[in-house]
Amino acid sequence: MPQTVCSGTMFTTPSGFSPHLACAEPGEEEEAPQEGSRPGACLADGPPITSASLDTLIQNLVPTTDYYPEAKVRKFGPKILQLLTEWTETFPSDFRDEKMVGHLKDIIHRIAACDEAYWKTMNQMLQKLNQRLALISQGEESIVKVSLNASSISDKLVAFKTKPPPIQKDMLSICNDPYTLAQQLTHIELEHLHHIGPEEFVQAFVQKDPLDGTDQKKKTTNLEAYVRWFNRLCYLVATEICLPAKKKQRAQVIEFFIDVARECFNIGNFNSLMAIISGMNMSPVSRLKKTWAKAKTAKFFILEHQMDPTGNFYNYRTALRGAAHRSQTANSNREKIVIPFFSLLIKDIYFLNEGCANRLPNGHVNFEKFVELARQVGEFMTWKQVECPFEEDQAILHYLHTAPIFSEDGLYLASYESESPENQVEKDRWKALRSNIMGKT
Repeated sequence: MPQTVCSGTMFTTPSGFSPHLACAEPGEEEEAPQEGSRPGACLADGPPITSASLDTLIQNLVPTTDYYPEAKVRKFGPKILQLLTEWTETFPSDFRDEKMVGHLKDIIHRIAACDEAYWKTMNQMLQKLNQRLALISQGEESIVKVSLNASSISDKLVAFKTKPPPIQKDMLSICNDPYTLAQQLTHIELEHLHHIGPEEFVQAFVQKDPLDGTDQKKKTTNLEAYVRWFNRLCYLVATEICLPAKKKQRAQVIEFFIDVARECFNIGNFNSLMAIISGMNMSPVSRLKKTWAKAKTAKFFILEHQMDPTGNFYNYRTALRGAAHRSQTANSNREKIVIPFFSLLIKDIYFLNEGCANRLPNGHVNFEKFVELARQVGEFMTWKQVECPFEEDQAILHYLHTAPIFSEDGLYLASYESESPENQVEKDRWKALRSNIMGKT
């Protein structure tokens, strides 16, 4: 849309943004309406608008008989076309509804009928929209497929000290190179990111308008699938550590995942890094003191320090800024990779959305808040567009997506079978788990 503003009573244009978004006061007093002014009178090349009433914003976007009349369609047609193009590119999911597609085609016919030059551009826009919708559908289908294939180990398969060789493959038998595994994890992370659109962030925090009678479901399928992937990776790491019968083997798995986590950090894959650290810090894993004593853990404590939540994840945020700077000046896709700790990103956006007022005290829309929201989501949108530079290994990817994992109870039982309970609470829980899961007393 053109960067013009209408003179009138409902805009403010302060010279700078307040650092306190929730308490932002308008920079200027509202002026009395000038005689003879009307909403259609616009000031071109004026200062940037930081607040305006919602009614005024709408009023200045809606043509009337005096404002952008039909005779001037060639003047406002390109602006409407730009708006529709950006809308369909940024929020394609809005057009999965047939009614919305009908509205879009109606507008296209109205504009294109006035100038044949618009037809080609309009058709290209519709073709790209159809391609994006097809990609969204494919992403959702792959999510369902992975969900169906990813099963849990029957907790009855927990091996005892006299257990036979494991019935299933383990991670090290599929991939014993930490660099390769970190790269394959990055493939999965970027694939998930590619499917998440900005509308999912909006839908995640939207509150249903009580005046809106429609019952619209939140379009957050890909976002929720990404969170599930993080949880799966946590449990997969914990399962791989708890599964081996011998202490030496468990220590070897711990050291392997430490190296994988370090390589994820070097790549800029902070989401997999945090999932691995979280899996290794799960209680059934952390209680394996004899196993940890046998493993070399100096690098793990360094990584833990990097992802320490102290100071609102100060160390992580510093590392993330470093990765983001590297991405901006990168010459290769390898250096452009920035995969944020996603749960924290969602938390940041949530608190910005909930903690900052949508309206200023004078009733104007709080532009500063929405500019900051757009900045954070926009930064994410830039990161997600990076093409993964690493070659895919289908065997490893298949294992990561489908390898069975223990439930929480299964992890505890496997942990107790590996290293006996140390106190009465653990003994009681072990006994209960053996009774419930193994059918033994």
